[in-house]
Amino acid sequence: MISALFAFLHFLAVFGIFAAVFLQWRTMSRTPTFAEARRIQASDRVYGMLAIVVLVVGFLRVYHFEKGKAFYAANPFFQAKLMLFLGVGLLSIYPTIRFLKWRVRTKQGLAPVLAANEYKSIVAVLGIELLLLLATALCASLMARGVGS
Repeated sequence: MISALFAFLHFLAVFGIFAAVFLQWRTMSRTPTFAEARRIQASDRVYGMLAIVVLVVGFLRVYHFEKGKAFYAANPFFQAKLMLFLGVGLLSIYPTIRFLKWRVRTKQGLAPVLAANEYKSIVAVLGIELLLLLATALCASLMARGVGS
């Protein structure tokens, strides 16, 4: 039963990460309103918290539940999944830094001001993150079925 609960928590966090990034991507505009900026900032905080949950719960599952660390260590799709997730995390640094810089204005109740190239870069990075998250889910599915072992 505990294994199933950890699996559920892991999946819930993964879906939450996808939802948070998707919300940022859909909400982002060339001229975000104050409300949109606050929504994006809040979803970025949620994304960060859920990423920690995914990693902690995921590694607990590898070492204490499921198929055991030997299965995962030998599976190339597990390794690819980790590398893709790391890639998403590294890519997310740029938007997160931008969103943090908005705090000066949003704390004053003002909307952020973006340069055109900044908007395009943030939207592109968020789109790439979404694609990498989908690739991560594919690797997880293949790995769980023992493909590559």
